[in-house]
Amino acid sequence: MTAPATTTPTIPPGRTPAPAARPRRVLRIRPGRVGVHAFLMTVSLAFLAPLLLAVYASLRPYEETSEHGYFSLPRELSLDYYQRAFSESGMTKYFVNTMIIAVPGVLITLFLASFVAFAVARLRMRGSMVLLMLFTAGNLLPQQVIVTPLYVVFNRVPLPYWMSDSMTVYDSYWAVLSVQIGFQIGFCVFVLANFMRTLPQEILEAAIVDGAGVWTQYWRITLPLCRPALAALGTLQFTWMYNDFLWALVFISDGDKLPVTSALNNLRGQFFTDYNLLAAGSVIVALPTLIVFLLLQRHFIAGLTLGSTKG
Repeated sequence: MTAPATTTPTIPPGRTPAPAARPRRVLRIRPGRVGVHAFLMTVSLAFLAPLLLAVYASLRPYEETSEHGYFSLPRELSLDYYQRAFSESGMTKYFVNTMIIAVPGVLITLFLASFVAFAVARLRMRGSMVLLMLFTAGNLLPQQVIVTPLYVVFNRVPLPYWMSDSMTVYDSYWAVLSVQIGFQIGFCVFVLANFMRTLPQEILEAAIVDGAGVWTQYWRITLPLCRPALAALGTLQFTWMYNDFLWALVFISDGDKLPVTSALNNLRGQFFTDYNLLAAGSVIVALPTLIVFLLLQRHFIAGLTLGSTKG
């Protein structure tokens, strides 16, 4: 008997044969990776727990939580506390005060820090490393140490009336703004100088050959390349200046000039404090920093991972 002939399927002209199916990969679960993910999830929940508890408490009436506790199941959820917190504390005015301090503070800090970092990292100048060490050492000084000297100095430095109602630096936005810039500029110089050192030197050499001056090298060549680092620093600086409470409390005596962090005190009664209302106010105060982080998230993550793959 003859074996049946095997027939090969004919492929029409102009068609390519279909690729052979690839074998499926078997997913292997590594115990070490599972442990790492479990640890990261636990740490994330530990950091998010206070915020989640504040949001949960802000949605419940105080009578319910006082009777059944904050960890009980809700019987009623509403957004009434958010409306009350925003109206009773007058947060609109305090938000404006905070932006008057935080937005110029971030922009001026990044501009001055990037200019100093460019001079330290990209220009050939003597003592650049010593200058960088001085800026870095300024961050090691505890801020509370100079509260009293600054208080005395700000009360003696005069300002014209159109800059300060008190005719001095004290009780004005300039006091808080100058302290914020002075303390934050050292950290920004340290970060930007180290990032600028990683930029290819050939870019500046080509610009110098084309006749670019120092300002052109800084503004049109180096600064655009530092966008991820500037975005990361901008997010951090805005968060730190926005959440600051010490300097405004010390250097501003007029209640109408205080930042939004002090508006929460308006929600505390003399004899009774509704902590659910206070939690709603805290969530409202935290929203701007969350929005800034979400808007700059891509640049922020890119700035944090700079140099991680550099060989």
